[in-house]
Amino acid sequence: MGRRAGPRRASAHDGELGAAVARAQQGDETAFATAYRLVHPGLLGYLRGLVGDAAETVAAEAWQEIARDLGRFRGDGAGFRGWTAAIARRRALATPRHPEAGQREAVSGPEPDGPEPGGPESAERALELIAGLPRDQAEAVLLRVVVGLDGPAAARVLGKRPGAVRSSAHQGLRRLAARLDARGNGEDRSGTRDKRRR
Repeated sequence: MGRRAGPRRASAHDGELGAAVARAQQGDETAFATAYRLVHPGLLGYLRGLVGDAAETVAAEAWQEIARDLGRFRGDGAGFRGWTAAIARRRALATPRHPEAGQREAVSGPEPDGPEPGGPESAERALELIAGLPRDQAEAVLLRVVVGLDGPAAARVLGKRPGAVRSSAHQGLRRLAARLDARGNGEDRSGTRDKRRR
């Protein structure tokens, strides 16, 4: 994925990431470690949404491929995030735990009370909620929000039109907001009132 014309949603670290990737392509191992540090958390979150507990294994395989093919990459920091997401997705689709293989179950039943916002547990809970969305919506939300790709970059990863990805992300975020609103009002997903007092 090379450079392209037009606006792109910039991550706060895209400049640093682009510079690190360029240095890593020249053999700078410290720069590769910087690129890894900037990309890996979002990539791992994306994979957790796709393959659950197999995310670490799939991420390790993806990073082996990324390191092997780094010299072929052409683009900036945002392009690198998209390129790594495409590699990780290909790896995830090949794993038996991918939802297309029927192994992952959506979150079901009443949602337990979550921890306070902002901690690692809340991030895990957010990924569980996203995983409960229809697959196209979950992937669009993960790529747009967790990985930080813009619509066109997420569309390239998914092999879809940008408008379709934006629509899926919007629908997924609306569903998540409705679920969180229901939880805030003391309802579970079945619509029954929570009898506990807060």
